[in-house]
Amino acid sequence: MGDNTSGPSRRNVLRGAVLLGVGVAAGGGALLSTGIAGADVPVPDIADCDTWGARPPSEDVTPVERNPDKIIVHHTESANTDDTSQDAAYAIAREIQHWHMDENGWIDTGQHFTNSRGGFLMEGRHTSLKHLTDGKGMVQGAHAPGQNDKAIGIENQGTYFTVEPPKALWDSLVKLCAYICAQYGIKATEIYGHRDYTDTDCPGDVLYGKIPQLREEVQKVLDGTP
Repeated sequence: MGDNTSGPSRRNVLRGAVLLGVGVAAGGGALLSTGIAGADVPVPDIADCDTWGARPPSEDVTPVERNPDKIIVHHTESANTDDTSQDAAYAIAREIQHWHMDENGWIDTGQHFTNSRGGFLMEGRHTSLKHLTDGKGMVQGAHAPGQNDKAIGIENQGTYFTVEPPKALWDSLVKLCAYICAQYGIKATEIYGHRDYTDTDCPGDVLYGKIPQLREEVQKVLDGTP
């Protein structure tokens, strides 16, 4: 069965399908005017699908020849667990894949990358990491209808309506976004929250409100400034 592209409004990435919405500027903050800089951006450690124990897709994933033009930030709306171990990170990746494939009927994990509360980064949909490493093309996801062949989706473990994301998660999100921007030539201003494109409360009020800060910190990495 192919990926869903519409459905009831998403409350939980592990279980919910989504509706296509209209995008607006994320976080309400001023957009940065600077673009891609020439600094060397560190390559983050990202566990591939085999490493965290992914199942194979139920069908071949769909490659997209053009590069993505934006990043969309999500939260899993799951428990804010105190277990920040690598084992817990790999477990949430498997749980997400289970719900996306067995409950939503998608061919694989919907998002391209997953970020745990402990700051462990993992490939989501198969071949996402290869495309990113090559800096060429992407794989069609299932994280935000209307943007699945244009935007890299990042799931952040936890629920961020009223609480701040942990420092480890935040730091790894900055590193991952900076690397994605550098590899694909995406401006730091092109980082958005899920609710900018879909009728959803994802990625939570607190994390969504930090999108302008995320753009600024990513730009600093791209500029090579501390």
